[in-house]
Amino acid sequence: MNLSTRQVTPSDIDRCFEIESSAYPLEEAATREKIKVRAEQYPEGFIVLESDHNIIGFINSGCTDEVVMSDENFKELIGHSSTAANVVIMSVVIDPVFQGLGYSSQLMNAFIKSVVDLEKRAIHLMCKDQYVKLYEKFGFKYSKVSESSHGGEKWHEMLLEILK
Repeated sequence: MNLSTRQVTPSDIDRCFEIESSAYPLEEAATREKIKVRAEQYPEGFIVLESDHNIIGFINSGCTDEVVMSDENFKELIGHSSTAANVVIMSVVIDPVFQGLGYSSQLMNAFIKSVVDLEKRAIHLMCKDQYVKLYEKFGFKYSKVSESSHGGEKWHEMLLEILK
């Protein structure tokens, strides 16, 4: 299988929404409009993973100097500034057909490299219990239980420091 990563384009929005909707429960999945806003406002923080030129996953993010992971408005990039020091991941998602094959590792490694290239200070994310150890493998450190109750779930905040 020929895998590659690249920056999102406007023509990718529908496929990304399809993947998001199939991989996350309805109450957790981003709307098509949120995905569109993220792609348009911060394409350099939105990468897709392709297999033979078909999108099978993506990571999207925004930037801020003051990270408040429980800020629901930030998911619509309210308060986002592409010049801010901190990257906040919104979605890390692989099409369910391709899950469990190690593709999320390739996607995450490419995303981390892109953030290093952008000379950002840190990457922040929230995840559920079962993903804490996965993100630790990429160098993320556990911060705390999040105040967010997005989708009625318990979330954990994690941090990967890039520049100290």
